[in-house]
Amino acid sequence: MAANTAVDASHVESNPHYDKGMSSFSLLDRAIYAFVMAVLWVFSKIMWRWNFEDADKLHDGVNGSVIICNHTSMAEVLPIVTHLWAMGRRVRPIFKSEFNKTGIVRWAFALAGGIPVDRGTADLSALRAAQHALQRGEDILIFPEGTRIRSDEQPVELHGGFALIAQMGKAPIAPMAVCGFRDITPLGKKVMRPMKCWMRAGDLVRLEDAPEGMKRRERTQWVEDEALRRMFEIRDALRVEHPGRH
Repeated sequence: MAANTAVDASHVESNPHYDKGMSSFSLLDRAIYAFVMAVLWVFSKIMWRWNFEDADKLHDGVNGSVIICNHTSMAEVLPIVTHLWAMGRRVRPIFKSEFNKTGIVRWAFALAGGIPVDRGTADLSALRAAQHALQRGEDILIFPEGTRIRSDEQPVELHGGFALIAQMGKAPIAPMAVCGFRDITPLGKKVMRPMKCWMRAGDLVRLEDAPEGMKRRERTQWVEDEALRRMFEIRDALRVEHPGRH
């Protein structure tokens, strides 16, 4: 999520799901959500035989966390969200509003707890929705790379702003990384292949971890840089452990 990125207010204000605790969704909504999560957990586990190391590091057991992760495939969202759901967590992914154009998609993404982002606008609706979710103990999932990175040669524009969300919600940042998901849909192919994939979480990063003497903005930037450093460090370690996989 970029620092100058926010949600088009109409997306959030027109749907109460975006700024309403997931535990307070209607009984029908919660039943549908639980059923879909269970099905997707089983499907993703069979398809990609994923392993999630140190997932308990993604939160402190009390507060919500801003989870950041490298992005190689849409598929990786399934095991991240469903595994944390199975742990009793509720994750609200930040997603591009381009995916939110049709009624059925808007309904599905809202039910899943997602918060749509309209890049390039300056609206506080998304920040506030994320802030309130964190304060309720829900997690926010953000992919700082902004788009799927399909090759190591692909230019990457990292999007900041997630440290500000964490600061507003008084929440830690939880870096994690995935490996292997890029390979399940090779360039030029559309059909996903069953392949083993890996995920790993790192230690939380908090605003108070910044060196003393820094001004507020400097501390926020330090936290953001440190969280990104840890995210890529985990990614690189996974690649070393699983040669040839991305």
